[in-house]
Amino acid sequence: MHETATIVEIPPAPSDVADGWEWAIVEIFGHRRHVGRSREEERFGAKMLRIDVPKLGPGKDDVTWSTHFYGGSSIFSYTLTDEKTVMRHAEHAYVPAIPFRDHGPTEEDEPFEEDDEDRGELDGDEDN
Repeated sequence: MHETATIVEIPPAPSDVADGWEWAIVEIFGHRRHVGRSREEERFGAKMLRIDVPKLGPGKDDVTWSTHFYGGSSIFSYTLTDEKTVMRHAEHAYVPAIPFRDHGPTEEDEPFEEDDEDRGELDGDEDN
């Protein structure tokens, strides 16, 4: 007999802060930081923290939510905040410190051409 796993999509957080929802900044083990809506939920027979982190899309009202669950012992810091702070944090997309930019070839970029003299030096065939 084969068992089939069912994937359940968790609905996004409600539009109003009700049913135990709070706006919060959560640090996990001091290494991960989430800013979003949170509440306590029971999962797997234990109380867990659920935090829904907003991600803004191209449209003004285009918001998707990423849900994370953590056990109480993994919470390093829990700070209450407001919706404005959470949404402002969501506006800042991750940008690497030094982004890669390819500006195309320049005049200084010339194809490398080996001549016989350079080839001999690279192969170790130098004449002393």
